[in-house]
Amino acid sequence: ARPYNSETERVAAFDEFLRIYNHERGHTALRGDSPADRVPNLAGQYS
Repeated sequence: ARPYNSETERVAAFDEFLRIYNHERGHTALRGDSPADRVPNLAGQYS
């Protein structure tokens, strides 16, 4: 958590937060995997 000086500043940081949260950060409920690791066929990753 961190404070933001404005709603504009918070909105500007949101996309990067989501990228890290969903693609890089390991989640204990997923045994250390990120959500993106557990979801098959994300956009652009079809096999």
